[in-house]
Amino acid sequence: MLLEVIALDAADARNAADGGADRVELVSDMTTGGLSPAPATVAAVRAAVAIPVRVMLRTTPGFAADLPALRRTARELRAAGATEFVLGFLDPRGAVDTAALDELAPGDAPWTFHRAIDHAASRADAWQAVAGRPGLDAVLTAGSPAGVGGGGLAVLTGEAAAHGALLLAGGGLRDAHLPALAAAGVRAFHSGSAVRPDGDWSAPVSPALVRRLRDRIEGCCR
Repeated sequence: MLLEVIALDAADARNAADGGADRVELVSDMTTGGLSPAPATVAAVRAAVAIPVRVMLRTTPGFAADLPALRRTARELRAAGATEFVLGFLDPRGAVDTAALDELAPGDAPWTFHRAIDHAASRADAWQAVAGRPGLDAVLTAGSPAGVGGGGLAVLTGEAAAHGALLLAGGGLRDAHLPALAAAGVRAFHSGSAVRPDGDWSAPVSPALVRRLRDRIEGCCR
C-alpha cells in the first residue's frame, strides 16, 4: 500500500511524512491543477524529509508540452535536487504526446504519468502509450476529468485488474471511495485537499488527517 500526499512547501512535506505518507508530490499553484515548484522549494523539501519527493514537471496549465520551457525547468529542478518527476502531455488530437515523453521522462529514475490520462481522447490508447516506458511506476488518475467522485470510481475499479500495478488513484479521493478501490485491487492512493483542514489549499497539510487517511486505507486493504 502506498500513500502519496501533495505538498506545496517544506512544511507540508514534513507534515505529510509525520502523518505516515510514503511519498510527496511537490507542486505549486493548485488553482491550475499543479505546476512545477521553484527550484528553491525543491531544495528545501529534499532537505526537510527523508521520504521520496516526486516533483511536478509542468510549466503551463493544460497538457500541451512547451518543450523549451520544460527543458529549462527540468534542468533547474534537477540542479536543485529533484530525482523523481510527475509529468504527462497530450498532443492536439488528445493522444499521449510520446515525443515529449521520449525527451523529458527520466528513464533513469521513477516517474509518474499524471492526470493527462483523464483528459485523453481514448483512455485505452493512453494506457497503451505509457505502459512499459522506462522508469514509469505510476499513472495518477481519477478515472474522469471530474474526479473520482465525478464518474471516475467505476472506471478505476474496472481498470484495476489490467493496470493495478501502475494505477495511482487520486483526484478528489474521499473516504467513501476507498472500499471499492481496495476491493478492486488498487493499492496506491494520492491525496491533496482531503488532508488539509476543510479541504482548504491555503491551509497546511494536517499530520492527523494524513494518519487518519492512512489508517482507513490500511483497514480497507487488509
